[in-house]
Amino acid sequence: MFLQGDGAAPHNIELARRKAYTARTFRTTSAEWAKRTETTNQGQRELDQVIPLGGGVPIMIGDEAIGGVGLSGATGGQAAEEACAKAGIAKVADQLK
Repeated sequence: MFLQGDGAAPHNIELARRKAYTARTFRTTSAEWAKRTETTNQGQRELDQVIPLGGGVPIMIGDEAIGGVGLSGATGGQAAEEACAKAGIAKVADQLK
């Protein structure tokens, strides 16, 4: 599902999708994955659809990643995007069982 705010740039949808994919695939935030692949596992950055930017958070049930949330274009940058994604997941956490 995609939601786009009024006046958002068209590329933000693609960035948000790739951030969510990265978080879901590697079962960690996209910011943490970006940090981890700066010096080790750099080849992972060549995989299709991943992106080394913050703003993606996995949706977890126990140790299983069932999806991801990605945001792009937020005022405050990638840290604010990640905080917003985490807040959204926390809001529905009781339903993730």
